[in-house]
Amino acid sequence: MYSLTQSVAIKGAAGEPLPSPLAGLKKLEVEHRRGEFSLIAAGPGTGKSLVALNLAMHGDVPALYVSADSGAATQLSRATAIVTGSDVREVKRRLLAGDFDEYAEALGRRWWVRFLYEARPSLADLEINLAAYFEVFGCYPHWVIIDNITNVDVGGIGDAESFTFSLEGLCEYLSEMARETHAHVLALHHVVGEYSDGNKPIPLSGVKGKIGRVPSLILTIHKEIDGLDGRLLHISPVKNREGFEDSSGETYSTYELDRTNLRLVPADTTF
Repeated sequence: MYSLTQSVAIKGAAGEPLPSPLAGLKKLEVEHRRGEFSLIAAGPGTGKSLVALNLAMHGDVPALYVSADSGAATQLSRATAIVTGSDVREVKRRLLAGDFDEYAEALGRRWWVRFLYEARPSLADLEINLAAYFEVFGCYPHWVIIDNITNVDVGGIGDAESFTFSLEGLCEYLSEMARETHAHVLALHHVVGEYSDGNKPIPLSGVKGKIGRVPSLILTIHKEIDGLDGRLLHISPVKNREGFEDSSGETYSTYELDRTNLRLVPADTTF
């Protein structure tokens, strides 16, 4: 056990906020801090993976992205567009044509961002890859992103009740991982059917499986599409132990998704 003054010495990097392109959320006292576990929940196709990838690619930060939902070609094209500002369609064309040398230098500068593409990673897979990361770089990643939490294999699941309990246990495991490694562990998750179309604010109660107890921060995302195929993403802090929260989801920070390079541009609007 430790005194308060001893706790200062052992805290390490825990609590350190990571750099983020989501500047508007900082006005709502939202930060992703090392040593903590959080969720982003949204309907399919809303943009939660793009938000997570923008977080991982922002700044010169060690990161491990567990991409169970998308393969290497998709994530490489998206990440390259975000990092370089290039048109994602042109990036994908060059990738498929084997003409990718133009992007080598920019991607090389993200040398300690690593991806795991197992479609159904187990807890052992996560532990082995974290250990390998530490062995190679001498530190754990500052970001660990799980895309998404329901793709992690935690063993046999018999019914809806055991599914919920397994998710709760997985959240406990990921929270412990964050504390042990001083990474910020961010898991992506689905919402209940009522909110799956993604066109209205999603409250805390809309998170699938009702697994809101463990995460220190939960963000939900809903979208707005204009007639010119533009897209706004509204990000709501429905749980936030370190600052402002509105469990209804009606308070949010707004970002324009640049459909060309997949970057998020703050709309300087908070509702």
